[in-house]
Amino acid sequence: MRIDKIEDNSKQNFMDLLLLADEDVNMIEKYLYRGELFALYDDDLKSVCVVTRESAGVCELKNIATYEKWHKKGYGSLLLNHVFSYYKGKYQTMLVGTGDVPWIMNFYQNNGFRISHRIKNFFTDNYDHPMYDGDVQLADMVYLSKDL
Repeated sequence: MRIDKIEDNSKQNFMDLLLLADEDVNMIEKYLYRGELFALYDDDLKSVCVVTRESAGVCELKNIATYEKWHKKGYGSLLLNHVFSYYKGKYQTMLVGTGDVPWIMNFYQNNGFRISHRIKNFFTDNYDHPMYDGDVQLADMVYLSKDL
């Protein structure tokens, strides 16, 4: 297994996987090129994430996605642990914003994030169509934070 930091000129090659976590290409492009993209390989590509600088002491996990057939194999957590180590000492806090969906909230909380705040109607105000995770319609963005 290896985790690579991907350079700007090939980030677009990971769009199919990034779209699993954020189905709007325009939203992804708002953060993709100002962020750092990491890819986890175990023989082949399993998982990616994008982290952006938000302020001197704060970075944000903007996207993390694992191909569905590889869910519950630990790849997302391994990738998170890598970026936690990578950014430790560079930032004090990592944020992540997500929909209020139990399995996603559990994933982040199991990886050390704690609920910080929420932005009401983020998904309904910022996407041109209703957003769903399974049968749950997303409305508010829930922010979680982790001390690095």
